[in-house]
Amino acid sequence: MTSPFGPLVIIANPKAGRGKLSAALDEIDHVLKDAARDALRGGERYLVAAGGDGTVHEVVNGMLEDGGPVAADAVLGVVAAGSGCDFVRSFGIPGDAVQAARHLAGDAVRQIDVGRVTYAAGEGQTSQYFPNIAQVGVGASLVSRAASLPALLGPARYLAGFWLTLPGFRTATVRLEADGQAYEWRANNVVVANCQFYGGGMRISPKSQPDDGVLDVLVMVGPKSDAFTIVPKVYKGTHLPHRNIVELRASRIRVEADAPLVIEADGETLGTTPATFEIIRQAIRLKV
Repeated sequence: MTSPFGPLVIIANPKAGRGKLSAALDEIDHVLKDAARDALRGGERYLVAAGGDGTVHEVVNGMLEDGGPVAADAVLGVVAAGSGCDFVRSFGIPGDAVQAARHLAGDAVRQIDVGRVTYAAGEGQTSQYFPNIAQVGVGASLVSRAASLPALLGPARYLAGFWLTLPGFRTATVRLEADGQAYEWRANNVVVANCQFYGGGMRISPKSQPDDGVLDVLVMVGPKSDAFTIVPKVYKGTHLPHRNIVELRASRIRVEADAPLVIEADGETLGTTPATFEIIRQAIRLKV
């Protein structure tokens, strides 16, 4: 395939779509990230992430460094071939691997923002970039639970993980600062969205635009029983506005809680609160 961006460098995750936990999985993530960064430093400019949202997450983390792109003229292509491929839904990129591969031709790109989360890890803190969506609270806990469920469930693993996690989760006092404005609630989940979809097709943040310079924040402040009526509507993106969902938009968000809450981004479980989320403007050129 010819390309105006030069030859394609395909970075694929051999574990994508298999749903198996492996002692080597963390090492694979590092390899994906390093492969992207090495390709850019070697002069390549068209990187294609072949896998699910986790693969895209790692490749994007390889394309960014110190709050900006390793190579400003680099282009990211995505061939959705994993068990969870929600990132591409916001851009009309095919979720089928064959169709997505054909979509790599041409010169159409979209400059998109990327989120960065800095969180507690061990005795210190670390940062990760996320092109799609991050969560703090019950949503992050269920991501970890879903990863342990059988692969044959496919995208339904996320929904199954939700119902298995929800009953035992305890709400917390969440203190949130959005662009300098302070808030406090009893809440069970905080969604920080750059794009619209997660969890196997849930349109959790239908107002998000990945090139508007802000992150959309949804804070679930109602009882856990709200999930019984909200979740079916989330697939259609018709759950907003809602009396028990606080909607905010900000370029920088700080989240703390009275007890550490788990954080996930792009379906990858990270660390815990306290955490800071920031927008990195026009960080990636995405092939669309």
